[in-house]
Amino acid sequence: MDPWAAQACPPALGRCTPLFCPGTSVPASPSLTASPLPRLLASFSLQEYRRQPWRSLTALLAIALGVALGFAVHVINQSALDEFSRAVRSVNGQPDLEFRGMRASLPQAIYPLIALRPEVQHAAPWIEGTVQIDSPPSTGGAAGQAPHAPPEPLSLHLLGGDALQSAPLAPALQPRLFAGQDRLQLFAPDAVFLNPAALQALGLDEASAPGALLPVRVHTHAVTLRVAGTVAAGGAPLAVMDIGAAQDLLGQDGQIQRVDVLLRSGTDRSAFTATLRALPGWPAQVLVQQPGGEQQRAAEMSRAYRVNLTVLALVALFTGAFLVFSVLALSVARRAPQLALLAVLGLTPAQRMRLVLWEAALLGVAGSAAGIALGTGLAWLALRMLGGDLGGGYFAGGQPPLLWSAPAAATFFALGLAATVAGAWWPARTARALPPAATLKGLGDVVQAPARAWTGLALVAASALLASVPPIGGIPLAAYGAVGLMLLGGMALLPWLLERVLGGLQRLWPATLRQPLSMLALERARRMRASASVAVGGVVASLSLAVALTVMVTSFRGSMLDWLDAVLPSPLYLRAAGGSSKSDAALLPPTLLQAVRDLPGVERAQPMRATSLWLDPQRPAISLLLRPLHGPQAQQLPWVGAAPAQPVPAGMVAIYVSEAVATLYGVQAGQPWPLLDRAFSTGLADGSAAGADSPATAPMAGAAETHFFIAGIWRDYIRQFGAVAMDWGDYQQLTGDARMSELSLWPAAGEDQATLQPRIEAALARLSGGQAPPLEFTSSAALRQRSLEIFDRSFAVTYWLQAVAIGIGLFGIAASFSAQVLARRKEFGLLTHLGLTRRQILTVVAGEGAAWTAMGALAGTLLGLGVAAILVHVVNPQSFHWTMELRLPAGRLLALACAVVLAGTLTAWWAGRQATGEDAVLAVKEDW
Repeated sequence: MDPWAAQACPPALGRCTPLFCPGTSVPASPSLTASPLPRLLASFSLQEYRRQPWRSLTALLAIALGVALGFAVHVINQSALDEFSRAVRSVNGQPDLEFRGMRASLPQAIYPLIALRPEVQHAAPWIEGTVQIDSPPSTGGAAGQAPHAPPEPLSLHLLGGDALQSAPLAPALQPRLFAGQDRLQLFAPDAVFLNPAALQALGLDEASAPGALLPVRVHTHAVTLRVAGTVAAGGAPLAVMDIGAAQDLLGQDGQIQRVDVLLRSGTDRSAFTATLRALPGWPAQVLVQQPGGEQQRAAEMSRAYRVNLTVLALVALFTGAFLVFSVLALSVARRAPQLALLAVLGLTPAQRMRLVLWEAALLGVAGSAAGIALGTGLAWLALRMLGGDLGGGYFAGGQPPLLWSAPAAATFFALGLAATVAGAWWPARTARALPPAATLKGLGDVVQAPARAWTGLALVAASALLASVPPIGGIPLAAYGAVGLMLLGGMALLPWLLERVLGGLQRLWPATLRQPLSMLALERARRMRASASVAVGGVVASLSLAVALTVMVTSFRGSMLDWLDAVLPSPLYLRAAGGSSKSDAALLPPTLLQAVRDLPGVERAQPMRATSLWLDPQRPAISLLLRPLHGPQAQQLPWVGAAPAQPVPAGMVAIYVSEAVATLYGVQAGQPWPLLDRAFSTGLADGSAAGADSPATAPMAGAAETHFFIAGIWRDYIRQFGAVAMDWGDYQQLTGDARMSELSLWPAAGEDQATLQPRIEAALARLSGGQAPPLEFTSSAALRQRSLEIFDRSFAVTYWLQAVAIGIGLFGIAASFSAQVLARRKEFGLLTHLGLTRRQILTVVAGEGAAWTAMGALAGTLLGLGVAAILVHVVNPQSFHWTMELRLPAGRLLALACAVVLAGTLTAWWAGRQATGEDAVLAVKEDW
């Protein structure tokens, strides 16, 4: 045994052990060589938790909040997606193949070509549409109406099918007659069958539903239907009726929307599809979809929104990790003499590091478990109160049951634990590197490694490289990695930045060196780079995220305002009540346009319409927007770059695609688009004639084929999966369909909505034979205001996250400065003995805080601008397929930076005031 170690052995122990005699080589018993960490956690660490419970509780709550937000968003989205998938399976059944048209409908003549094939066991045709219910249903009750009639008009999805063919393919859509009705009522022209959601929406129950009369409106026609039974399909409100009756009601004689096919056993789907496509006259616009395609498209439509929302929710977890860092850094600084004493007594540096990491792990386990429980409660509450939609509009109108996932809970639990341990890594390294003798004397670590920039620059360069990587599976995973590397690189550059900037400041203003107090503050701030990095690291991370979110939201909002100015050129708009800009639910008669133009007080009126095009069975449908785009009164689109000026080749039709179409379908301006040619191609001439009210498939007179030319690309901030704009006259010439869904109006001088509305309603009543549908009038200012309200509501979570990030950053400043100042009590005592007053010491401390937080604010702002550039120019286009201009809200950014500097200065002053409150003589006496 080392004689010096023998002299250091505590007599009460009776013998030396490695724990208390680090120089000994005498083997000890297994009980004494066991790790001391469990006992230290149960005594030493637990005592710290009890002494400072609020700090530990704050860190625990930060981790719990981050885990809860991320897990709640995941559970809500998965519950909504699962409910949507079950509803789709219930409505669509499980066919082997599904045939659809690229446009609204297919000629009915296609059905026998499919159904009569020997490979087909069952084939069921379907037709779909939307009807408006403007008044409550009439029942046999005392009041003559449903007992719980809906207060507002209802848009009801209508599905027409063949009850004799649909049962094997979609049993949930099989009509079930009420008791006592004849089976032939299945095919009655006014009989309709409602699912449970429709019954609830209409206020009908088991007693009032049989025989209830539904006053429905299809476009401008009013019809009364009779509730003859129910269907078992779940999901959104749905009505089912016989396909022939539905064709008459929707005005689509000879048209169907889709054909579901169940093949015989052993039939090869690809070979069967190829055989059909080889038939003479087979329409090129027919698409073939495999089972599950609807669910896949719904998941793809909402995937980018769900992923980005989850990432935003995890920002709270990221900032929570910095709060853990600040709390543990303060804890290590407060307990530095105790840790040093443990080191003298034999606790190795690795054991000290593991002790701090285990303390963090205990916080992480408790915080993550609380976060999973809190997230489950938040998800349940949100599903009950808000349904499954979180602002994106993908799953609106439903109230899905909660779908709890153990793997997802384990994943978010692990994320919370990993974030906590990551936040504790630097304090744990500080505990490991403590010099025992110097720490026991109160000198701390005075050795500073030279500041090097290559690590930070390498991380920033790697971030730039990752930002150029294309999305993976439609998700900007590399861009998210670029954001993380950018933040890490900025944090690594902090010591170098502090040394260079503060050193340059002293060279520019040498007068600061002649002032003792300013010299002390700036020199310590410059030379104690590692301490400064710890002190301002949290505020740099939180401020950079706040700056990035502020710039991103400001850029998007400003671009949205410019876009609204371009797409809302007229002061007033009208459409049929219950109509939508996304569908043909409520079309107005073609004669209304000229009737409105002839009215006094109308300077100009232009038609508009929106319908759907389904060009790829693996992608969601895109929108076809129709409006006047040529001529002296052409509407302008928000072009990407300059307005298109290239000529359209002779014999081709000009179209203008949105950025999303250009990205997803790989097209560009100045080239033809054969895929759209297919959508407007003709076939099966014997069945392609359109009905009287729906000439959507009538070909252009004298033309066998139509060819389209992409004449320009424009921005669209609503339709994530793309839109195609076409001139109103070109579409009318192609299809012969002049019906419109909206009218844009320019009132004459001195006229407004109040004077024009009764005139237009009277004109429509004359055209409709006295049965005019109700109209909705909206000003462009109201539409703009409503759009901005929706925008602000959708981005409310980002505003809240900015507040959380700043709050955690400021708490981190307080904890870090408290840790730094508490470790310098003896230094303050020495300065007092040298003649500095308490006020002068506080001035030095406040000056250090101002210098450090000013550098932190500068670094956080620059870092935030870099992150914002990635979010605006990389994450946003890769997620939603549209671009926007980067806008810098200088006033808000300056206010953020000034608030951080002021808070940091006041926090440093307050921490110094606490530390200098003790008697200076006693503080210095501790060294002796």
